[in-house]
Amino acid sequence: MTDTSTYPLRLPRSVKAAAEQLARDEGISLNQLVATAVAEKLAVMRTAAFFAERRERADPAALRALLTRQGGVPPREGDEIAE
Repeated sequence: MTDTSTYPLRLPRSVKAAAEQLARDEGISLNQLVATAVAEKLAVMRTAAFFAERRERADPAALRALLTRQGGVPPREGDEIAE
């Protein structure tokens, strides 16, 4: 991280102790653990928002038409599903 800022973080003692232990086990600093955890949470929330927005734009009738259309080409040799 080249562009950083500080933020005083208050954690319950038990949460801080668990985070410190995990950071030690992973061989990283507590700061790095917290920064990574926040980044991962942001990614999860952004992904959920992305799919929620996509769901709103979904057109079930268009999907159904696509899945039941006639024509196309049969699967090629090697495209079989292994059982």
